[in-house]
Amino acid sequence: MKKVPIVTINEKWCKSCDICVHFCPKQVLEMGQFSAVVAHPEQCIGCKICENLCPDFAITVEFEEEKKQEELE
Repeated sequence: MKKVPIVTINEKWCKSCDICVHFCPKQVLEMGQFSAVVAHPEQCIGCKICENLCPDFAITVEFEEEKKQEELE
């Protein structure tokens, strides 16, 4: 089964430095009013650049099994 990356941002820890937004190769993240937000999760390739560059450790990238359509029905 294919593993799907799930990006999570801890808004309490995020200082809105914008590093993750600038370095994401797929433009998954955007700046919200108070922190970075996951704007396009379907584009994430799981490279973890955002997680590794975040100076506040506010971003995690985890992987979960992709659910097949017949499992959802």
